[in-house]
Amino acid sequence: MRLVRDALGDDAIIVATREEEGGVRLTAAIDDVEQPLPPPPSSHEPEQEPPAYGHGGRSWRREPEIDIVDLISDTLTRHGTPAGICDRLLNTIATYDTGDPVEALSGALDSIFTFKPLPHGRAPRPFMLIGPPGAGKTLTVAKLAARATLGGRKVGVITTDTVRAGGVDQLAAFTKLLKLKLLAVEDTDALADALGVQRGVEQVLIDSAGRNPFDPDDMNDLGDLLNAADLEPVLVLPAGCDAAEAAEVGSAFRELGARRLLLTRLDMTRRLGSLLAIAYEARLSFSDISATPQVAEGLSALDPESLARLLLPSSVQHATRSAKQTGTFS
Repeated sequence: MRLVRDALGDDAIIVATREEEGGVRLTAAIDDVEQPLPPPPSSHEPEQEPPAYGHGGRSWRREPEIDIVDLISDTLTRHGTPAGICDRLLNTIATYDTGDPVEALSGALDSIFTFKPLPHGRAPRPFMLIGPPGAGKTLTVAKLAARATLGGRKVGVITTDTVRAGGVDQLAAFTKLLKLKLLAVEDTDALADALGVQRGVEQVLIDSAGRNPFDPDDMNDLGDLLNAADLEPVLVLPAGCDAAEAAEVGSAFRELGARRLLLTRLDMTRRLGSLLAIAYEARLSFSDISATPQVAEGLSALDPESLARLLLPSSVQHATRSAKQTGTFS
């Protein structure tokens, strides 16, 4: 109380306290009474910084704290996040007692969404990458194959994209560099045979042709391939789509068994509300993201904190780190 009154005056009151590692955080305010304004600084005396006080190696300053709910609300609106998702996230954040926007947003994301990155090592089932045309499936298969190969793991690569002009050649160019054999199959029987020879590998990666999620024939053909063996379909979608449209696409592919969502083109997208809409409406787990066209640089696993950092402006994250270092927060 002495430190608070030394800083804010005799009418200061403690609003709340919270024990933290290494000390106690105080929230204080000035009681609602009229206070005479302090005299202006003398022209002969330079203005001084507000006093800093320390306890247990910590210091704090009288600076206004960030309104976390307002800040994150503005961030989600800027990303074009659907209103229902915004409300759920903000209602959750309002229950937290933290001055760190990354911590608040990542906690809220973790309470609403699930995160299941693709394994680096042995996978129990082959992965078939599915999605609409142009989503980046072939490049993603190449990245996954490169990640496994550079990690010293054996990987098998199969493509069912034999109709699109250059579909096989594009992936073959990557597998040749990695000294991997690419198997191209045209139907369910050939796919089953190709999987049968993939013994001794830790991961099997299957590329598929782009499918129109609103075309029943396209989706039936894809469903037949998925039923040819015990496969796990992984939905690949580009970032930056319309939120409502993307959610419908995600829901269509979920009906074929997709449970993980892998996102591409993060380097070309600034508004990420559609990412949240897809995962929320289609009940998909975030897995990995691709933010570069370079195969060797691969993919990044997505978790609540990394997703929060993608959403929050870098200026806010920098200000938060600086505040923690100087003690503006606790």
